[in-house]
Amino acid sequence: MSKVLSYLKELESESIYVIREVYAQFDNPVILFSGGKDSIVLTHLARKAFSPAKIPFPLMHIDTGHNFPEAIEFRDKLIDKIGARLIVGSVQKSIDDGRVAEETGINASRNILQTTTLLDAIEEHQIDACMGGARRDEEKSRAKERFFSHRDDFGQWDPKNQRPELWNIFNGRKNMGEHFRVFPISNWTEMDIWNYILEENIELPPLYFAKERKVVWRNDSWIPASEFLTLREGEEYVTKKVRFRTLGDITITGGIESDADTLEKVVAEVSTLRTTERGNRADDKRSDTAMEDRKKEGYF
Repeated sequence: MSKVLSYLKELESESIYVIREVYAQFDNPVILFSGGKDSIVLTHLARKAFSPAKIPFPLMHIDTGHNFPEAIEFRDKLIDKIGARLIVGSVQKSIDDGRVAEETGINASRNILQTTTLLDAIEEHQIDACMGGARRDEEKSRAKERFFSHRDDFGQWDPKNQRPELWNIFNGRKNMGEHFRVFPISNWTEMDIWNYILEENIELPPLYFAKERKVVWRNDSWIPASEFLTLREGEEYVTKKVRFRTLGDITITGGIESDADTLEKVVAEVSTLRTTERGNRADDKRSDTAMEDRKKEGYF
């Protein structure tokens, strides 16, 4: 008699299948790790895929230098716990080397600068597949992605030139200098992620849970205080009980007012929300096609 899997176990099984396919088809894959919940879940799935052995490929973090301190602390603690190898690409080094120029002005961000650092790291380490925690429900350009997303020898993505993936048959063939971005949790939703985190009791950075934080209201969300943030005229810091639905640079990641300070409360809260989690990311508000434009140039 066949066993009927729960929907979370079906998603888990699909993602593990994709991760194993990556390991089978590529020579030098990595997991793109940000310290956010999706990359943490992806790492958890990779551990399950190869258990009891360790993850057989490294994690790679593109460090902008404008991170939440809690995210970096969590990253280092997790790497030590699971015995994984970590590759770090530094945006600050890219700036110092003249590879990119620091943005200036009131809307300055290092977010877009990550693309050059990422592509340089891919070339330096001869990486042929980068697994990321992007999901189709997050944003309209990510909804266009296949599991295996081909990138040309400039690291660029052409949404009109993607390969069919019938019956989960993945084509990882590539020419010299090309690589793939792979998204094993593409079919998950934010609700799925949180239900899975609750079911598996996965540890997360404290940023995902509500607590009193010093913040300023900007771009329709609460931006946390940091040494990298310059207040505009009329702005002032206040203390609010907030949490973050998604993590990026500390200068562009907005929080929401919340009392959800446990996993159970977060799951209950997310089930009632009707706005996308990336709605609080200032980098996505620069234009209607901000994410797709960055992705075409080689962004995550």
